Amino acid sequence: MNTIEELINQYEAGPEILADSIVGLTPQQMQLHPIEGKWSVSEVVCHLADFEIIYADRMKRVLAEENPTLFGADPDLFERRLHYGNRSVVDEMAIIAGIRKHITVLLRCVDVEDFQRTGVHTEVGPLTLETLLEQITAHIPHHVEFVAAKRRVLGAS
Repeated sequence: MNTIEELINQYEAGPEILADSIVGLTPQQMQLHPIEGKWSVSEVVCHLADFEIIYADRMKRVLAEENPTLFGADPDLFERRLHYGNRSVVDEMAIIAGIRKHITVLLRCVDVEDFQRTGVHTEVGPLTLETLLEQITAHIPHHVEFVAAKRRVLGAS
């Protein structure tokens, strides 16, 4: 089990892990769907940016409010409705990096006890700040595995 400090360090490292996973891919390659029925690399990056925003909001609410409601979000609905095909990977990466930098500063300012503050997710129930941080920290590495699979199919490993 990671300490809070280790978890924050892993969270902070996420944008670099993602950037490393897409280095060398052309904009055209990032738009391709090399695995049928799966998102393109570009769509994966847009998804990650959207959920960085969601998790930043959730974590801030847990810190600022008493037991706030945390709403669920359907990734497929976001992909269909939020124009992933028209968004810039460069801009989306900047969003991810900026949010992670912003939230890292905040997380390093709070007391260790604050990581046990909770919010109530509309689909899964109570979640602590620590759990939210664990979830979003694991999000980029989870999707980097899919990016690696796409790179192999594209011959860009």
